[in-house]
Parts: sequence; C-alpha cells; structure tokens
Amino acid sequence: MLRVLAVDDEKPLLEELLYLLRSDPRVLSAEGASDATEALRRVTRALESGPDGADGIDVVFLDIHMAGLTGLDIARLLAGFAQPPLIVFVTAHEGFAVQAFDLKAVDYVLKPVRPQRLAEAVRRACAQLGRTGEAPVAAEPAANPSAVVPPRRPAAEVTVAERAPEQIAVELGGVTRFVAIADIAYVEAQGDYARLHTDEGSHLVRIPVSTLEERWAARGFVRIHRRHLVALSRIDEIRLDAGTTSVRVGTAELQVSRRHARELRDLLMRQATG
Repeated sequence: MLRVLAVDDEKPLLEELLYLLRSDPRVLSAEGASDATEALRRVTRALESGPDGADGIDVVFLDIHMAGLTGLDIARLLAGFAQPPLIVFVTAHEGFAVQAFDLKAVDYVLKPVRPQRLAEAVRRACAQLGRTGEAPVAAEPAANPSAVVPPRRPAAEVTVAERAPEQIAVELGGVTRFVAIADIAYVEAQGDYARLHTDEGSHLVRIPVSTLEERWAARGFVRIHRRHLVALSRIDEIRLDAGTTSVRVGTAELQVSRRHARELRDLLMRQATG
C-alpha cells in the first residue's frame, strides 16, 4: 500500500485530492502540503527516516503552478536524492507534459481530477513500486468514442501511433484521443515532439515533425519552415512583405523560410487552378 504526499497551494483542491486518495484502498496514508517549503520538509524527513520509517513517502502528487517554487522545481530537487519518491503531476495545464515526463513522472493527471483517472495514477505507482495485492481498477465508460482508458501500459509514457489512415492516436496520461488528420491545421516542432494544432486546441505527441512530414505528404501537408508543417487546404492567406513570406492559418500567422517559399507559392497556385 502507498504512503502519499499531495502538494497544492489551493486549499479546496488539495482537500479534494486528499479525499479521493484516502478513498482508494491501495493508499495507506495521504497527507497534504500547501507549499513547496512544507513539501520539501516532509520529503526530507521521510528520506531521513528511511523507506520503512514512520514518515516514509512513496509517491508525491504534485501541482505545477504554485507560488514560489513550482512543482517542476520541486521534482528537480527531489531527483537529486538517492532514493526519491515517485512523482505524479496533477495540473490544469497540458503544456508541461514534456518536462514532466523528462523528470520521470509516473503519470500526468489533468484537472479537474476524475476519480477513475486518479485511480489509474495510483495503479501505475503501485506497478512501478512492485506492490501486489492492490484492488483492481474498474474501467470507466468513456464520455465519447474518442476518449478511452487503454489497457495497462508502461508508466510515465506519452506515445503516438497511427490508429487508421485518417486518424492519429494521441495518448496523455493513460487517456487516448483519436484526432482526425483532416482536423489538423498545422504542426509545430518542439524538439523531438510535435504539437498538433486543430480548431479546438492542440495535442502534444512524441514524434518528430520530420516523420509526420513524410507520413502526411500525400494528405497535403507541406513543410514551410523547420518549425512548421502546414495543411495546404488550411492556408487562408499568403503574404509577402519586405522580402519575407508568411501564411495565415486561421488566427495563426506562420513564417515561411526562404528555401520553402517558392515551392509553397507554386503548390498554392496549382491548387487554386487545379
């Protein structure tokens, strides 16, 4: 069973998180900390008492946006210990997933926290610690066909895979969403990751833009810059100003590099006259 520390500087959210954690039969104890200083003090005391000590902590459920040190700062500090507790991030912000998993987080749970989603995070922590005999986690019916909780997968993993020729599967923290490629307006490179931009929002996936460029060339996606891959059909305007070229895709204005500008203009002309 798990000994848990939950950290959030918003008291109502912390109390709700503690309530959910204490309701899980696999959680032996759940204590709260309302700021980074208190959290680090508790973890330090736990480490000093040893893994079997009365103050031991197995997992820290950690908010990201807090006054003073952020949750990411705390995770980096804990990573410096010889035997740090596991980290599960609990946040309202999807955009920190890359940094979170780079810090070896077990899971990344988005607020508002659903009990079933939190139970999955607890299961992952138990699995990583090699705990046995935990109560099984029942599957929760998905709210819609494009959001399902998949079977057991390796912890702390964000993956992307092709579900079908016209869809791409985006997994974040155990929840898989299927995004139609036709709904993607443009793709933004973020290191070894790519952010898929649609009219409804964006999705971060662990796959290089160069790979998507190769896969989606036949679907009308073209490279306009080292940072951007764009669906030709979603380009609303192309602008030339003082020797620089840019395109408007919805509300976004994206720069076109010189090496791609001529090819892009030719493609748009052929599309317009085709």
